[in-house]
Amino acid sequence: MNKTDRMLAIVLELQRHGLRRAEDLAAVFETSVRTIYRDVQALSEAGVPLIGSPGQGYSLADTYFLPPVSFKAEESVALLLGLDYIEQQLDAGYHVQAAGARRKIEAILPDEVRRETMRVRAAMKMLAVGVTGSEEKERLTVLRQGILEERKIRFHYSKKIPEADGSRHSVREADPYGLVLIKDSWTLVAYDHMRQGLRHFRLSRMRDIEITNERFHRPDDFDLHAYRPSDTRDVIVRLLISSAIADQVLESPYYYIDSTEETENGVVITLRIRHELEVLGWIMSWGASVVVLQPDSLRERVRNNLIESLKHY
Repeated sequence: MNKTDRMLAIVLELQRHGLRRAEDLAAVFETSVRTIYRDVQALSEAGVPLIGSPGQGYSLADTYFLPPVSFKAEESVALLLGLDYIEQQLDAGYHVQAAGARRKIEAILPDEVRRETMRVRAAMKMLAVGVTGSEEKERLTVLRQGILEERKIRFHYSKKIPEADGSRHSVREADPYGLVLIKDSWTLVAYDHMRQGLRHFRLSRMRDIEITNERFHRPDDFDLHAYRPSDTRDVIVRLLISSAIADQVLESPYYYIDSTEETENGVVITLRIRHELEVLGWIMSWGASVVVLQPDSLRERVRNNLIESLKHY
């Protein structure tokens, strides 16, 4: 944090808490007490009416206040819940920034709005299904650096389905364009030099990410927010789900459900996938409560897997 930002943050901290010792401020902003003394002196010289009480700390004159930013309680809750989510899903750099933003928002709220905000927020909790773990957060830090500096990356990648040569693991070099959070799972959109085109890489399947010294230039016409991948999911699967577990299946976070239809025998769901192996394990995890209606090739795969399983029992 530079000096200007820290001085503003000190004013906000005093406005929020009323009275703070130099030691308290130094701990909050991770700096020395001597630096806080210099910042307080600079604020006084700039005309901020600071009151120093020996042995107690610093406070702002009652007549002084920063120009207010008006937030309704609902707006404040929306911002604070968003910061909670950022702390869960992004890396350490954003965790620190989110904490700083929370202090600033809470500092500028009038007492009545702050109390109502805390009351509403106490009844709500933002909890991601797949909270990003410490290892993935470290990978996010590296990838963000590669994206912002436009430098090529190298990494090991594991695929759920083997490549054409039968391998599941490969070393890739790619130009990272951007990161997308899909159903609590981070995906990198990048130009893959092996495939000579745009590809998506699941962060959970990436290992040993390195930033190279080789630069790249992101195409001027590439807009991550407007980007839509071409749909290559042309394999249609229809399943009959027992009514006893239909709600449980439909509530599970699964990516490929295209449509559902209630029937007398249960719920028929249609999946749109790239390859049958993408869904084989998921289908079998539901046991006899799920029946494959089509395609016949997938029915045969399920049958063969069940026969192989029986050999072990």
